[in-house]
Amino acid sequence: DFGMRAVNTVISAAGNNKRKQPDADEAILMLRALKDSNLPKFLTDDIVLFQGIISDLFPGVDLPAPDYGSLMTVMEEQTVEMGLQKVPTFMEKAIQLFDVTVLRHGLMTVGPTGGGKTMCK
Repeated sequence: DFGMRAVNTVISAAGNNKRKQPDADEAILMLRALKDSNLPKFLTDDIVLFQGIISDLFPGVDLPAPDYGSLMTVMEEQTVEMGLQKVPTFMEKAIQLFDVTVLRHGLMTVGPTGGGKTMCK
């Protein structure tokens, strides 16, 4: 995402957050929107830079962990049932994928061969 598309995505995410939690602190809602719409598309090295920028923009704002309800439990059960390892990084990426599908109409999964994009039985 570049330019206005990226801005539109963050604004849409912030609006979704505000509708779900109308009385919440707007700094927290905006921080959540920025993270949800940007973190999934960053490489590991870029996440460190992004966290630094975010901490400068929102000093002292602690983002509470989101409540995904039963989603985490079901993801863990399905991961084990499919014979996959319940690695924290994998679970985090699965949650990011879920968050992205809420915000966007389409998405693309990219990565190296053997990087976990598909699974064949």
